Amino acid sequence: MLNVHALIAIQQQLLPDLLVVMRKRYLILRQVMLSDMIGRRSLATSLEMTERVLRAETDFLKAQELLIIDAAGMRISEAGKRLLEEMEPLYKAMFGLSELEEKIRKYFGLQQVVIVSGDSDESLVTRRELGRAGCAVLAKAMGNSDVVAVTGGSTLAQVANQLSSQTPLKGNLFVPARGGLGESLDYQANTIASTMAKRTGAQYRMLHVPDHLGEEAYTSLMQEPNVREIVEVIRSARIVIHGIGDAMVMARRRRVDDTVVEAMKAEGALAESFGYYFDRNGAVVHKMLTAGLRLEDIMDTEVVIAIAGGRSKGEAIAAVMRFGHDDVLVTDESAALEIAAIIDKELSNV
Repeated sequence: MLNVHALIAIQQQLLPDLLVVMRKRYLILRQVMLSDMIGRRSLATSLEMTERVLRAETDFLKAQELLIIDAAGMRISEAGKRLLEEMEPLYKAMFGLSELEEKIRKYFGLQQVVIVSGDSDESLVTRRELGRAGCAVLAKAMGNSDVVAVTGGSTLAQVANQLSSQTPLKGNLFVPARGGLGESLDYQANTIASTMAKRTGAQYRMLHVPDHLGEEAYTSLMQEPNVREIVEVIRSARIVIHGIGDAMVMARRRRVDDTVVEAMKAEGALAESFGYYFDRNGAVVHKMLTAGLRLEDIMDTEVVIAIAGGRSKGEAIAAVMRFGHDDVLVTDESAALEIAAIIDKELSNV
């Protein structure tokens, strides 16, 4: 019996147009699902498709009862959602994403890599899809009474916003991985932890301290019983879910002193994650005192999930993966291609 890859290879030779049509209809359904409700003109613009071509395709999908179209716009039907879920492995195999996932997984020794199509730098839909994929990975990893530590950032905010009450996590506890006062409220770890809990019926705790602390302030805060108690809970987390940022972008966002930024540049800081700055080899070159997770806690955590995308973050993601303590990477196609190019370059130099 032919496997999926062999069947796709035959289709590409004999029926190449079939794959083009399948991809087009898959992307239409995916875009509508991620948009909840969307008009034809907006959909055509986001897919870079003419309204005439789109009308023919959406009429077909409506006739197949995969789309619901009325005066308010288009939304996906339950049958459409089921079809998308069933098609996802086939779609990845058709367009090389499965092979890309395996290449990155093997190179960095990860348990799983999940790649969504598109570029988060350019597309809000891709950012939402990244969030949806992160939700699926998190839901699969969680048990009935887990402590989950989450970092801040726009990508983790997307994960929080994609969770729903259909993912029952009532016995679990969400906590911020570290303090975050001073950053944009929407992207603070406290906000994201509380949103995740509220959307799933779980519990949450907050850590009301600044993201970065001086040594004297850190020592003083850690003597407060309430702060010490929540920090101990955070450090006991079985699951950590975190984003990855460009080192210089994150340093500026956190208003790190210019002299410190220059020192980090000299040390080769390329990526930032959970308050630590990494060079391209995955070595920690700078850290800031922060109440919450420490590096040794990350090393002992049972499940560490990284979620980050966008072509601009390819190098930063590769750097954090080299650190070697992530289990799962959820990323997008553009970042994955950048990471694959880095892998190819390194293998050619061996």
